Amino acid sequence: MPREFELCPGRRVGGDQPCFIIAEIGQNHQGDLDIARRMIRMAKECGADCAKFQKSELEHKFNKKALERPYTSQHSWGKTYGEHKRHLEFSHDQYRELKKYAEEIGIFFTASGMDEMAVEFLHELDVPFFKVGSGDTNNFPYLEKTAKKGRPMVISSGMQSMDTMHQVYQIVKPINPNFCFLQCTSAYPLQPEDVNLRVISAYQSAFPDIPIGYSGHETGIAISVAAVALGAKVVERHVTLDKTWKGSDHQASLEPNELAELLGKSVVAKVTISEGTVLTLDMLTVKVGEPKGLPPEAIFDLVGQKVKRLIEEDETITEQAVENHVKKLNLHVPMDPSQSLSAGYTGSVNLQRKVCRFLLCGGVKAAENVWAEIKRDSLASPITQRSHPHR
Repeated sequence: MPREFELCPGRRVGGDQPCFIIAEIGQNHQGDLDIARRMIRMAKECGADCAKFQKSELEHKFNKKALERPYTSQHSWGKTYGEHKRHLEFSHDQYRELKKYAEEIGIFFTASGMDEMAVEFLHELDVPFFKVGSGDTNNFPYLEKTAKKGRPMVISSGMQSMDTMHQVYQIVKPINPNFCFLQCTSAYPLQPEDVNLRVISAYQSAFPDIPIGYSGHETGIAISVAAVALGAKVVERHVTLDKTWKGSDHQASLEPNELAELLGKSVVAKVTISEGTVLTLDMLTVKVGEPKGLPPEAIFDLVGQKVKRLIEEDETITEQAVENHVKKLNLHVPMDPSQSLSAGYTGSVNLQRKVCRFLLCGGVKAAENVWAEIKRDSLASPITQRSHPHR
């Protein structure tokens, strides 16, 4: 069994620990602080463990000519690449504000440090762990300096060979034993035939003393669920409020209903609740529950509603137990009515429902019973990953 370590305060990964879910907001916030807050809350309401961003110190990541080059993409936020990136980059004070907000609502907060100075800032910000994006995994001086900070590390493997990942292991392990690798293929969106899930098994064999996880850019959730069935201990997925928004990552991201479906969590009673009680937030929490109850995003809708019967402590809250419960679809994320929350949803809902109940509780053997239902063409050669352009 892979060794386990504390990735965030009070939250361990590896071994028999539940799968740790990272909601990768990245730069899908459109450069808008209010949208960023809404996305952090969405991640929390859907049951993710961590909301993650991408932090760059642009003059340290790019040279002058790279920032000055024209950028005419349909996803551009400026005439030059520098203007585009500056539009999407939050300041240090804004990062402090977002981290404080995440702490207030009870979700871990971190970011990928996209250059060495960004890592310095994130260290000062006191994030629980560093995420190393695929584009920096073969940047060995960066890896060594990041490892020496002493914080846990989650390292993606997109575009990297097995030889490179062995070098990464040999660099990081003597300095900082608390790290894991994520199988990743750097394509946006990722096609099923390019997923290469068997790399997870190859990494488990090659690096038996660290947890192995999965970072996915595919549409839908079935492949991510399959990764957990293969033993992924950390899963990272990009998230968005709307796949149709401007930006190159939205199409490969999960909308709120997909993220909630992936996590398979329900609202659960923190305490015994008597018949006729008006619900308050401190009576409720979110857990993987049986039988399946109301989804995490319903927790705030339940506040102020009256229960029709006795609900025992740790019991899931079902629609039938609450008077006149009306399921809302806006997840407390104010959006234009024309903005769809379900466009682009793919995958077998029945299959996903069968598997996702095991997602966070380590029931790999149970999940393996439905593994055969995942299309075999989502698996490729054991250790060969295709190279794709990485932004």
